[in-house]
Parts: sequence; structure tokens; C-alpha cells
Amino acid sequence: MPTTPPPPPAPPLPPDLLAELFRHRHAAMVAGLCRILGPQRLELVEDVVQEAMLRALRVWPVEGVPEQPEAWLFRVARNAALDALRRARIGARVEAELQQWAATEAGPPAAPATIADDTLRMLFLCSHPDVPTEARVPLLLKHVCGFGVPAIARALLQQEATIAQRLTRAKAKLQQGAQFELPPAEQLPARLDLVLAAIYLLFNEGHRAHAGSTLLRPELIDEAARLCALLLQQPALRRPRVHALLALILLLGARSPARTTADGELIPLARQDRSRWDRAWLQYGFHHFRAGIGGEVLSPFHVEAAIASVHAAAPDYASTDWPRILRHYDQLQALQPSPIVRLNRAIAVGKVQGAAAGLVALAGLDRDRAMRDYGLLHAVTAQLHWELGDHAAAGACLRQALQHPCSEPERRLLERRLAACERGEPVGPW
Repeated sequence: MPTTPPPPPAPPLPPDLLAELFRHRHAAMVAGLCRILGPQRLELVEDVVQEAMLRALRVWPVEGVPEQPEAWLFRVARNAALDALRRARIGARVEAELQQWAATEAGPPAAPATIADDTLRMLFLCSHPDVPTEARVPLLLKHVCGFGVPAIARALLQQEATIAQRLTRAKAKLQQGAQFELPPAEQLPARLDLVLAAIYLLFNEGHRAHAGSTLLRPELIDEAARLCALLLQQPALRRPRVHALLALILLLGARSPARTTADGELIPLARQDRSRWDRAWLQYGFHHFRAGIGGEVLSPFHVEAAIASVHAAAPDYASTDWPRILRHYDQLQALQPSPIVRLNRAIAVGKVQGAAAGLVALAGLDRDRAMRDYGLLHAVTAQLHWELGDHAAAGACLRQALQHPCSEPERRLLERRLAACERGEPVGPW
């Protein structure tokens, strides 16, 4: 007796598809649900978004990826929220708003490109004065940028347990009465710096991923630029430091096409083909740099944008005005002293005053607990030793750098440099 053949197996999930969807749509799902349900139900919002992601992991490998995966995720999250609300018998208004999502297969209606955009509402909600200071940026990165706890910990050079505790405290504060609405116009500027800090960290993760198979995450760079541009649409937020941050994002982001080879290998700045830098991004970057020059306050974003502008203005690496860059790092160290600034300043010192002076500028940084686990510190130290002809010390530092987290392209570059160092080759550009 003939039997019905079993259905063919579903095609495998495209690599990193769920991760891409999470990065692209997580913030929109959280912000849209939080607008409707209110910050007091942030735990419910997190739960239903997480449920949608987990259900995709269970269902898609068996049934295949749906034609509209984003709409599928929105629908699952929406239905889970409705079920929870019905069980709790929470008001009809909220339920009616959630039901509106069912009118389209493409997810919730697109938010307007204004300060009323749900993403910006979420940015300012997470920077609410009631949220503990140390928890604001982690909260922004989690609920606006879609970072997981490990990625936040890497971005902030903190332990995962520390970040998890801060997020728990922050959510508890929001559940005590914060509203999903913009603060009054007179309060917006005071909370602007926290929002800018989150956008800055979002860009940094896109510009140089701290882990994973690729060096760049272009969608994070684009999102950082979009959020910064949204802020500038509001007169109350059109401040020089916002222009300066957007200038920094554009001037550094313009390098992206030249930073990797076609197969994803890292190309150091000294070897990049500058004709591949995005000319439009450079043009807009210099426009916002000029727009940010006015004002009475010099912010760290101004100084970092100035450093980026020096690199962008140089026709080639050899023409870089390193003395000017060093002066800017001196300004930045005075404005915002940090181990990362010291590290970058030491690079400039090495370029201007020589490798021995660069090592002196690095002295003591390895006593900082977070910096001991920061591979770039050991890579820079290796470069300076190598320039001095000390291949043994350089090799030891490169091996130490390889023990710490980094992206796969960075790891492969470190491995190539270690092999060259062990062969006694002359130091290459960095």
C-alpha cells in the first residue's frame, strides 16, 4: 500500500538571520509595545519580545523561514502580549491598540521621523532622572539598540554580572511611575548628554565590533547616524555637541568601505585606499563639523570629531598631521580622562616623539583591571616594542592580545603579525 512520502526537510536557517532581525527590529518591537503598554510593563514587553525570538528558533528550523520574518516576529510578540493582558484583564484601550497591529502583515505602523518617533521616546525614557546614573547607558543599549548583556559589558568594559544588576535596578525604577512620553521642552537638553552617550556607544560597536565574524556592523553605524539626525530635527536639541557627534559618526563611518577586503580581512588605516572612503559621508561630516564649531562649550565629541577631521583631510597616511592629533588628544584627556583616551594618546605620542616615548605614555595602564583584558592595549604595546627592534617583547604582547576577546578579522590580523614578528621581519604599518 503506497504511503505518503514525508515532507522534505526545511532549508537551513540563513547564517545569523535571527541575530540580524534582533538587531534590526528589537528596538522597534520594544519601543512600540512600551508606548502602548507603558514603562510599568517593561518586564512584559521584554518577555513577549524574547518569546517571539525563542519561538522563531524552535519553529523556523522545522517549518522554514516565513516569507515575512519580521512580520512573523511582530505578530507572535503582539499575540503574546494580548494573551497576557487578557489573563490579567487589563483595559480595553490597550488591547484595542495592540489589535491595530493585526491590520498589517508588515508589523506595526512606521514611526514618524520626528522626536515623537518611538525610538527617541525610548531614548529619553531610559535617561529618566529616576534611573540610577550608572544604569542609564546600559538600559539605553539594551532597549533602544538591542544589545544583549554580553555585548553591553564588552562595550562598557564591565563584568556581565554588573551590567545585569544595573539593568534590574533601572527597570525597577521605571516601573514606579515613569511615563512613555517626552519630557517638557525645558528638560530635554538636560537629558541630552545621556542620549548622546548611548548613540556614541552604538556607533562604536558598529565601527569596531568587539566580537563575532565581522569587523563592521554597518546597520549599527547607520542607526547611530539616523538617531543623531533625528535629534537635530528638534530645535530644542539642535546643539553644537549633537552636530559634533554626527560629524564624528560620518567622518569615521566614511572609512567603512576601505576597512576590510572583499573577503572581510581587516585593512589597517595606514594601508587603506582612501579613494574608497565614502565621499558623501565625508562631505556631510565636514558640514556638521562646521555646524558644531559654534557655542561656548567644548565637548569631547568636538575633540574626537576634530581628530577624525584631521585623518579625513589627509590625502594619504604619510600626510597625517600627527602633532595636531596629539594636541587634540591632550585636550580630550583634560576634558574626559579615561584609560581609552590615554591609550589612543599614546599612539599619537609614538607617532610624534617615537616608540620609546609611546611606551612611557602607556606606563601603568595595565594596572587598570578593565584595560588588562583589553586586547588593543597589548597590540599597541607590541607595535611600539617592535618599532624599537625588541621582537621578543613584541611577540609576548601579541600573544597576550590574542588571549582576549576581539572580532575574528582582528584575531587573524594579530596572528599574521605575530608570525611576522617571530620571523624577525621589520615592523609594518598600523
